Amino acid sequence: MEGEGEGEGEGAKSNDVSAAVIAEPLTDIASNIKYHAQYTPHFSPFKFEPLQTYYAATADSVRDRLIKQWNDTYLHYHKLNPKQTYYLSMEYLQGRALTNAIGNLDIHNAYAHALNKLGQDLEEVVDQEKDAALGNGGLGRLASCFLDSMATLNLPAWGYGLRYRYGLFKQLITKAGQEEVPEDWLEKFSPWEIVRHDVVFPIRFFGHVEVLPSGSRKWVGGEVVQALAYDVPIPGYKTKNTNSLRLWEAKASSEDLNLFLFNDGQYDAAAQLHSRAQQICAVLYPGDATENGKLLRLKQQFFLCSASLQDIIARFKEREDGKGAHQWSEFPKKVAIQLNDTHPTLTIPELMRLLMDDEGLGWGESWNITTKTIAYTNHTVLPEALEKWSQAVMWKLLPRHMEIIEEIDKRFVATIMSERPDLENKMHSMRILDHNATKPVVHMANLCVVSSHTVNGVAQLHSDILKAELFADYVSVWPTKFQNKTNGITPRRWIRFCSPELSHIITKWLKTDQWVTNLELLANLREFADNSELHAEWESAKMANKQRLAQYILRVTGLSINPNTLFDIQVKRIHEYKRQLLNILGVIYRYKKLKEMSPEERKNTTPRTVMIGGKAFATYTNAKRIVKLVTDVGDVVNSDPDVNDYLKVVFVPNYNVSVAEMLIPGSELSQHISTAGMEASGTSNMKFALNGCLIIGTLDGANVEIREEIGEDNFFLFGATADEVPQLRKDRENGLFKPDPRFEEAKQFIRSGAFGTYDYNPLLESLEGNSGYGRGDYFLVGHDFPSYMDAQARVDEAYNDRKRWIKMSILSTCGSGKFSSDRTISQYAKEIWNIAECRVP
Repeated sequence: MEGEGEGEGEGAKSNDVSAAVIAEPLTDIASNIKYHAQYTPHFSPFKFEPLQTYYAATADSVRDRLIKQWNDTYLHYHKLNPKQTYYLSMEYLQGRALTNAIGNLDIHNAYAHALNKLGQDLEEVVDQEKDAALGNGGLGRLASCFLDSMATLNLPAWGYGLRYRYGLFKQLITKAGQEEVPEDWLEKFSPWEIVRHDVVFPIRFFGHVEVLPSGSRKWVGGEVVQALAYDVPIPGYKTKNTNSLRLWEAKASSEDLNLFLFNDGQYDAAAQLHSRAQQICAVLYPGDATENGKLLRLKQQFFLCSASLQDIIARFKEREDGKGAHQWSEFPKKVAIQLNDTHPTLTIPELMRLLMDDEGLGWGESWNITTKTIAYTNHTVLPEALEKWSQAVMWKLLPRHMEIIEEIDKRFVATIMSERPDLENKMHSMRILDHNATKPVVHMANLCVVSSHTVNGVAQLHSDILKAELFADYVSVWPTKFQNKTNGITPRRWIRFCSPELSHIITKWLKTDQWVTNLELLANLREFADNSELHAEWESAKMANKQRLAQYILRVTGLSINPNTLFDIQVKRIHEYKRQLLNILGVIYRYKKLKEMSPEERKNTTPRTVMIGGKAFATYTNAKRIVKLVTDVGDVVNSDPDVNDYLKVVFVPNYNVSVAEMLIPGSELSQHISTAGMEASGTSNMKFALNGCLIIGTLDGANVEIREEIGEDNFFLFGATADEVPQLRKDRENGLFKPDPRFEEAKQFIRSGAFGTYDYNPLLESLEGNSGYGRGDYFLVGHDFPSYMDAQARVDEAYNDRKRWIKMSILSTCGSGKFSSDRTISQYAKEIWNIAECRVP
């Protein structure tokens, strides 16, 4: 039988490259690790810490292989000169690189055996790696899944991002709730990045625009910092192709240090630009309540766009100049740029500026190149998340770009007025510049739609909402510009590596491991969905994952949880629209009912362990109140001997990729319960479903498609639908809402002081009243509460029928084939980027 472990051992063969890669015996790998421990020292030889040293040496050893493949890939792309995609994203949530690299290179077993020989355990060595703090939520994790698929599909593609030193924050849970401290992932070093000292570009801020005698314009003055490239290798699965994630670091040059002031003791004044440069890549999403905060965020966005574009243009020239003078008309035939949300929108005016001011092209030619090169992915319909920048701040920081944006806006308005005069009364919402007298802004999403050749949503429902509502007027002008690209996840990280037991079972029953790169094959498991032997193996694999998760929870929270209870998990950014509040109100009601039962009655309930995790943005008060409420409820419930065997509540701290790799395989029920129409897609729902975890959820985002794929009977549905939501909000304003008594009971129980003395009134008041700022239950928690509780009762019933539950779990995995990022990226490549496979021989 073709087992999961094939090609992982000494000299074994695999589908593609692994046989060649792992031809050397284990002794060679062990000696290579020892060599790096001795000759690539990162730590003092007199303070030998075995695990730390072996992690660094193992990473260096694996990196040797990656660099060889990386160089081969770069040379191959250079020689063939295919069209390449450049993916720009403010966030990447990469997770640990060591497990991913040895998994994708198909050398996991070889390295495990080699480390064993050296008296080390691979899992303990892997545990030394800290997650790269380059992202926060689904946006960043999606970008990382996409990079994995681009490399696995042998597509010529690069990622571009920023090298945040302190990330968003590391979350601590204390008596006060969530506390934020800086991430420390770079405190020692990261063995996976390679600094490219020769790849440095100047980035200007502030200054003014000069008109030259020729009539052309030039941006001068202000302050100039340097963008320095750090490259991270992205290996494909069982292929030689190894792509790059290029991260930019901001720094000032030596001549920017004023030596006179420094020697005069004025140290801060002497190194002002050095200090300001360091701020740019310090933190992901710095607070923007102040003018300085807004300037810093805008600096970050422009820094990413300008550095990446200068790099893309330099590489285009380098490749094209070998064939004589480069032709700018060739640029869109060689370059595809994808904007991941509106954060990299400044790519549009910056590309125009570089083409016109630096390369001497006219407006028409520059606009033609820009609009044929750039495509935009929209990730949200939430008004507060659609970026709007103050025109005053933009003029101050980027005067030349504001001139260009003004011209794009002017020409767009003129075109619409001449070609579609019927849209005249819609112009205020369609145009890029909002000339609101009190606070004029630049609408970044509008700039993206006007300037991109393609705009896509990230799930069918989301794309439909974009076309019918948010961008409806643009659709009437450009009906073919809008597409759907339902998100996906990489099956390598999200089942093959994080759930080895389940992966082995899938491979055994399918008699192939080809499903790892062709996830649609999972559908073939359906024929075994009633097989008792598969049921036994499946339940055993799920139990192994639950036990591993229970050990993790004990280690990080000190709380002991029972793997024989139903593991019910909701992990995602804490946000009112994601409705962690609905979850915890349901838990509170369950707790109250358990307390009211006799010991005999409790024995007939379904014991549950509820786990909630995620970060609340540092300045998002209500989200932080929700975290505090979960921890307060947990403190009371978990120390109550009456209910301890039937309910536990855990807040899992500092949620990140590595935590997700522990939680998702061990989960049996996961909650994706956002207000319908508000979650663009969601991707954790796909990860849970792939791992045989059942979903309780609304018809929102990708839930709609997951339910279609796995079967309606295998999805616990509740709540209002997206098209019902606007009317329900109107009814609420008109005082027509009648709350469910269970909902009132849960709120009253919080107000009774059952969970401590913290004042939860401001949080509860957001669910009350009919209108007004922060009132009126905008996210329909009260409306959906009764159907949510009814769905939870159906969960309890189904879980007690073990045969039925395991079959549902198997069918959940079977129906997940559509949700591979390989499928998503193949669609982007064919339908948006027009790029093709470029396999390294």
